[in-house]
Amino acid sequence: MLTLAILLAAAALPSTYRPTAAQTAKSPAPSHKTPRTPDGHPDLSGIYDLATLTPLERPAGAKAVLTKDEAAKLENAVALLKANGDKPLSGDRPAPPKGGDGSRGAAGNVGGYNTGWLDAGSTYTVVNGEKRTSLIVDPPDGRVPPLTPAAAARVAALRAQFTSDQRENSDPGLETAPGAYDDPERRPLGERCLLGFSSTSGPPALPDYFYNNLHQIVQTPDRIVILSEMVHDARIVRMNAQHLPKKIRLWLGDSVGHWEGDTLVVDTTNFTDKTRFMGSTADLHVVERFTRVDDQTLLYRFTVEDAATWTRPWTGEYTWPATDGQIYEYACHEGNYALGDILRGARQREREQAAK
Repeated sequence: MLTLAILLAAAALPSTYRPTAAQTAKSPAPSHKTPRTPDGHPDLSGIYDLATLTPLERPAGAKAVLTKDEAAKLENAVALLKANGDKPLSGDRPAPPKGGDGSRGAAGNVGGYNTGWLDAGSTYTVVNGEKRTSLIVDPPDGRVPPLTPAAAARVAALRAQFTSDQRENSDPGLETAPGAYDDPERRPLGERCLLGFSSTSGPPALPDYFYNNLHQIVQTPDRIVILSEMVHDARIVRMNAQHLPKKIRLWLGDSVGHWEGDTLVVDTTNFTDKTRFMGSTADLHVVERFTRVDDQTLLYRFTVEDAATWTRPWTGEYTWPATDGQIYEYACHEGNYALGDILRGARQREREQAAK
C-alpha cells in the first residue's frame, strides 16, 4: 500500500531528533485575526480533511522532521504510485492467482479495493512549519509507550482468537476459542458499519489512511458536534458540563468541553469495553485540544492515558486543513443487508450439510 511505501522510505532517512515548541503543552499563539462566534470564542466550524502521509508512530530510526527536499521527494513518489494505480485496467486482464497476489491490506489480495478508490493522503502534516514523520510527539521517540504486562497478555489473548474459516483450514484436532466472526452479536462494530474503524471518529480522532477523511465541526455555545465522514459518526461535546455517572458508558465516551483562552479542550471518559482503542480498557481517558492557527488550519493535539494499558500517557498532534469538499452519505454494506445475508447463508449451509 502507499502508506507502507512511505514508512519504508522514511525509515531509511538519517536518525536525528530535535525537540520543537509544538511538543510542549502550551498552545501556539495565533498569527492571524481569529474569526469568532457571537459569544466571543474562536469559530472552529467548518469541514476539514484529515488525510496525511504522516503515520501515528515514527518509523524506527527515522528523524522527527523532514527537510523540504526530503518531504518533496517522498510526496512525489506517492503521487507517482497514485497516478499508476489510477490508470484504467484492461478488460482482458487475466484473473488474479488463486489465494490472491500475496499483497496485504485493503488495496491488495482477494476482494481488495483498486487503489483508485483509496485516499491515504498526499502530504506530510505540517506543524509550526515542520513536516512531521509521526503524529506522536511524546514520548520523544514518536512511538506508543510499551504495554503493561497485563495489557500485553490481554491483547495477545484477543489476537489468538480464530475465526470459523481459520479453524476449518487448520489442524482438525486443534481446539481454539470462538472468534468475533463466529457470533453475529460479536462482530466488530466497524465491520458492522456501526462505528468508524481505526479511531477515525475518535477520541482521539486519527487519520484512517484509507478514505473518507473529512470531518465537520458544528459549533454552538452549549454543544459542539464533530461529524466524521467515515460511517457518519457524530460526537457531541457538552460544554462546561459534568461527566456522566460512571455507570453510563458510551461507544465514543462522554465528551465534556471548555475553553482555555482560544483553545477548545475536550475531556473524554466513560468508554465501554466494546471500543478498545489500541487495546485500551474502559478506563481510557483522552484529552483533546483544538486551536485555530490560521484561517484554513486547526491544530489538533491529544493525550491518551490508561494506566491499565500503557506504562505512561502519550501525546500526539497534527494539523487539520480546511477544505471546500463536501461530506456525502456513507452507505455501508448496502444498507446493512450483509449481516442478514450472512445469517441466511449459514442456515442454508446447515441445511445442505444435514441433507448429506
